Formats: sequence, structure tokens, C-alpha cells
Amino acid sequence: QVQLVESGGGLVQPGGSLRLSCRASGGYISTYAMGWDRQALGKQREWVATDSLGSSGYYVDTYVESVKGRFTISRDNAKNTLYLQMNDLKPEDSAIYFCGATTPYGNHYWGQGTQVTVSS
Repeated sequence: QVQLVESGGGLVQPGGSLRLSCRASGGYISTYAMGWDRQALGKQREWVATDSLGSSGYYVDTYVESVKGRFTISRDNAKNTLYLQMNDLKPEDSAIYFCGATTPYGNHYWGQGTQVTVSS
């Protein structure tokens, strides 16, 4: 059973930065597709970014349009950890951010989430 624990959320002013971390245990993420979703208060859950192994053997990153150029997803397989670097944060980025993993066998796992609040 893969367990995911997010950290790094908090309160930040507009234009600020945060780096979210997602530490995995119970499995090794090197072959997993990893990603981030978010859910703002009163809104539907939204996919944010994915980092997955492409056919070339390199990781491929994809992002929702609203965060392109501001957010960067990355991983450190040696630390079994996924990251989300968030720059130029906007109030509309406020949400609970969830880390997710999909194994090569198609099993899906989610963390409990970490709150990000962007406010002056």
C-alpha cells in the first residue's frame, strides 16, 4: 500500500512562492506517474500537473493552462519525493493541494492534502 504525505503548504502573499513536497512510502515512485490536484473551497477538484515516464524513457511534465510558466513539477526518486514549485502565486491558487500516484499496474493513491492560501 503506497502512502503519500504532503507538506509545504501555508499562507503566502500574492506574487509569493511555495514549494510543496509529497513523500511516498510503501512503494518506489520511479516508475509511477505522479501528479498534483487541487480543490478550492466550494469548487470541484482540478488537475494541476503530472510527471510521468514517457516512451523515450524521460519524464514528461504536463500542466493545466492556468499554472503554466508559474508552477514546476519535479521528483527526486532517491528521496521518493515529488515536488511542486509554485511561483507568482495568485489568490485563485488558494486550495487544498493533493499529491497522487499511479502505479504501472493502474493502482491509484492520494495523499491527505496540504492547504495553500494566497492572500494579502
